[in-house]
Amino acid sequence: MSSKKLPDIEKDFAKWYQEVIAKAELADQAPVRGCFVIRPYGTMIWENIKAVLDKRIKETGHQNALFPLLIPQSFITKEAEHVEGFSPELAVVTHAGGKKLEEPLVVRPTSETMIHFMFAKWIKSWRDLPMKINQWANVIRWEMRPRAFIRTSEFFWQEGHTAHETAQEAEQEATMMLREYVNLVQDYLAIPVVHGMKSESEKFPGADKTFTFEAMMPDGKAVQMGTSHIISQNFAKAFGMTYQNREGQLAYPYLTSWGSTTRLVGALIMMHGDQKGLVLPPKIAPIQVVIVPIIKKDSDNSAVLNVADDLKNTLGEKFAVFLDDDDTKTPGAKFYKWELRGVPVRIEIGPRDLEEKKVVVADRLGEKIAVPLDDVASHIEKTLEAMQTKLFERAKQNLESNWKKAEKLAGFGKTLSKEGGFYQTGWCHNPECEKELKKFQAMTRCLLDEKTFEVCFNCEKPSKGDVLVAKSY
Repeated sequence: MSSKKLPDIEKDFAKWYQEVIAKAELADQAPVRGCFVIRPYGTMIWENIKAVLDKRIKETGHQNALFPLLIPQSFITKEAEHVEGFSPELAVVTHAGGKKLEEPLVVRPTSETMIHFMFAKWIKSWRDLPMKINQWANVIRWEMRPRAFIRTSEFFWQEGHTAHETAQEAEQEATMMLREYVNLVQDYLAIPVVHGMKSESEKFPGADKTFTFEAMMPDGKAVQMGTSHIISQNFAKAFGMTYQNREGQLAYPYLTSWGSTTRLVGALIMMHGDQKGLVLPPKIAPIQVVIVPIIKKDSDNSAVLNVADDLKNTLGEKFAVFLDDDDTKTPGAKFYKWELRGVPVRIEIGPRDLEEKKVVVADRLGEKIAVPLDDVASHIEKTLEAMQTKLFERAKQNLESNWKKAEKLAGFGKTLSKEGGFYQTGWCHNPECEKELKKFQAMTRCLLDEKTFEVCFNCEKPSKGDVLVAKSY
């Protein structure tokens, strides 16, 4: 691992991001354009996120299942808006087994069509509802502007799909899962978000409504962290998904889908990272505490190593601990490595520390203090809790400082294009006005439940409510 300094985070955020991912060994470029290999350390972060979310998915009444990667092309074309929305991103298999296929197969961009085909087979009575299925999988959406974790042709995610008797139940499901996502990101990833509904042009292809939760990165660009959709009965009708309702009549169920991806890892990197590398929130860090014994050449280091090992075992009962006793690397090289990887707390212990019955505890935010050996566990616990809170508060300040209110695009467009940030403004909901944002590399992010402005940001028609606009990845 090279100890060469990272690019200046203030001057070249994009290059800094790429270098952090490479040097911290989170991911590497695959031979297929737009695809990346997520390396073990990056996978550990994703698995920690996945574990928290998967637990809540199951606790809220959903079951995991696995569906095929390949989908008949005719399935994709059953729902007109769906095929139109995904056509440019589809990867299609035309040959297999040395022969041309009778029907091309689409590598799933999402699994609504396949899962709804199966729902049509499984749902026959109101007693079969609600049906709540989740899948952890990989999907393909051919990406023209790849960026590791944030935009990739292949990405890993979970996709939930549910069917309900009433529209009200479907909306409750979609909003419940949106809340679960917001709680995950704010409580564990320490990233504050704003949530709301997408505009008609930005909603999921084929959905009635799309809810989103958006984060603001330090460079002034927004990241869509995940979405939850009310699909209503569109796909149910397309796939002949009928069941016998409580009155004995045939009816169509109301559907939802919702998903979050490995993009969360990318947002985590950008949100909290600094000039030294990653800064990982303790609740999601694969290693919360690293112990670095100060080993001296040509000396008896057994006492130091024994205490370090005891500390590892004691702290390991409550925290994720790693003992770095590699005697081929200097303490300085180890400090660099674990700071680069964003480990929240480092414990240093050497011969002099043993004499004084203490250790040195350094957190990733720069605080360093000598702590008595007997107090290490309680100090670590308080430090990790404080760091989790500090990271969220720091990110919240970033969100607030990048949130502006402005009336007319003609006035704020150039500043938005140059500096980024969230702009709260009024909108008449005319898609032609929405298109004007593209002149400044921006787009609507979500509708807000308030009305601060009387007129649209682009025309003089009355505003139907405030909207948040921003540049994005």
